[in-house]
Amino acid sequence: MKAIVSLNAGSSSIKFALFTLDDDRTPTLSAGGKIERIGISPRLTIRDAAGALLQEHDWRDEAALTHADLLAWLFAWATEHLDGREVIAIGHRVVHGGTDFSRPCLIDDAVLDELESLSALAPLHQPHNLGAIRAIAAIAPELPQVACFDTAFHHDRPPLATRFALPRALHDQGIRRYGFHGLSYEYIAHQLRKIDPAMARGRVVVAHLGNGASMCAMADGKSVDTTMGFTALDGLMMGTRCGALDPGVVLHLQTQMGMGASEVESMLYSKSGLLGVSGISSDMRELAASDRAEAADAIELFVWRAAREVAALTASLGGLDGIVFTAGIGEHQADIRSRICQRLEWLGIQINEIANAAGAPAISFDDSVVKVRVIPTDEEHMICLHTLSVLFGVQP
Repeated sequence: MKAIVSLNAGSSSIKFALFTLDDDRTPTLSAGGKIERIGISPRLTIRDAAGALLQEHDWRDEAALTHADLLAWLFAWATEHLDGREVIAIGHRVVHGGTDFSRPCLIDDAVLDELESLSALAPLHQPHNLGAIRAIAAIAPELPQVACFDTAFHHDRPPLATRFALPRALHDQGIRRYGFHGLSYEYIAHQLRKIDPAMARGRVVVAHLGNGASMCAMADGKSVDTTMGFTALDGLMMGTRCGALDPGVVLHLQTQMGMGASEVESMLYSKSGLLGVSGISSDMRELAASDRAEAADAIELFVWRAAREVAALTASLGGLDGIVFTAGIGEHQADIRSRICQRLEWLGIQINEIANAAGAPAISFDDSVVKVRVIPTDEEHMICLHTLSVLFGVQP
């Protein structure tokens, strides 16, 4: 049996999934898992497709273990537990593809060098994405690796949606709005065509709400506009990222408060968002369970900013037929969905609170002008499909 591995390496975690191919090269999930708390005390969990635990492992107090160390351990474990499967390729999530990478591609040294040059545009993600590629290349140099880009889904947006009001020369040099979370949005577009074809053909805002959060305006399943721009720092308030910010604040922090560029970068990426406003946590679940006023402030700001962005994307679409919630907060936090939708009732949304609280796939009433759905995302599945497209020309 042939198999594909999808790999998503972040700053402190590695998510992975193993897909077995049938005779028609249709992938089926066989196992998946993640290594969390890298750099602190790494913890591995692997489960089969039914959710049964296959492996757990803790590296207690081993903060020095790198992504490469952990991938080597994982590769060795997998080699002994493939049950006759042959891994024929590994697909990787690569956050930034710049202006040149508009579709998935095989990775070679030249591609890797080009992607390395984009690391400054995604400093939290790109270095770890590329580090995982290099680690696998060292372990299994003959194994094909495929890069799947988070920016690619947004590549064909209208040119107007890619521009900043900066000198044209800077746009031509690549300072433009790219958009991210594209693998998630592409998966949702695929699923929506299966679940609700009429809604999929319409004007839909997909809200990818997690520790990293963004929204995408889609018309007929294609990206029209999105909240993230030049970097994954823009747009919505996130777990530790500030989202959209008056650039004058950055100038003030540097010229009037004496903060250096690296200090400002650390604050905007790692000490802001839900964590910064609450002073408690970046985890929405922990804030929702807190009775502190600071937690309530952070949640209310998150909801307000989210509703505001839906309204802006509705303008980009020229109207709204549906909203899809996805990712960790979007899929599991019913109260956040409810509060966002309540702020958008003027658009014609009538949310069914019973269905919403139960986690139903459709959470608006049948006569709601705007349909509201909850669809779990699966970036690893999308990575697998893209890897197959590169290897065999199979279109996702």
